[in-house]
Amino acid sequence: MSTSPSSPPWLFLFLFLSALFRSSQADVGSAAHYSPPYLPTACRGSDPSQFPSSNLFGSAGEGIWDNGAACGRQYLVRCISAPVLGTCVPGKTIQIRIVDRALSSVSRPSRKDTTMALSTTAFAAIANSSAKFVNIEFQQ
Repeated sequence: MSTSPSSPPWLFLFLFLSALFRSSQADVGSAAHYSPPYLPTACRGSDPSQFPSSNLFGSAGEGIWDNGAACGRQYLVRCISAPVLGTCVPGKTIQIRIVDRALSSVSRPSRKDTTMALSTTAFAAIANSSAKFVNIEFQQ
C-alpha cells in the first residue's frame, strides 16, 4: 500500500504565522510621562538644541538605553492599550527622539521600569495625559 506524503495542517499555520511576524519589526513595551525640567540630560547635558522643535522626545528606559547608544535615536511610537479604556488616541503614531536616560533624568517618570518616558507633549499626543502609563508599540 502506497501513501502519498502530506503536510500536517499545523505546518501551514506555522509557516503563515512565521511570515506574518517576520514582516513586523515593531516592539511592544510601556511608556510613562515626565515633566520639565528636562535639563540637564544624560545625552547632551544642558544643550537645548538636542530637543526637537515639536517637543516630541523622551528618555530611554533601561531596556533600550544601550549604554548611552540610545541618545539621538528616533522611534515611531503608538499607544496600543492602557488600564483604563479610551486612554489611547486611536490611530495616532508619533516620532520621538531619545534625549535622556529615564533612570537618571532630572524629572522622574510617572512610573518606574517603563520602556521609555515621554515628554508631556509626546505623551498627550498619543494618550490621555492623566494616565500614569500606557502600553505602546515602537519601532526605531
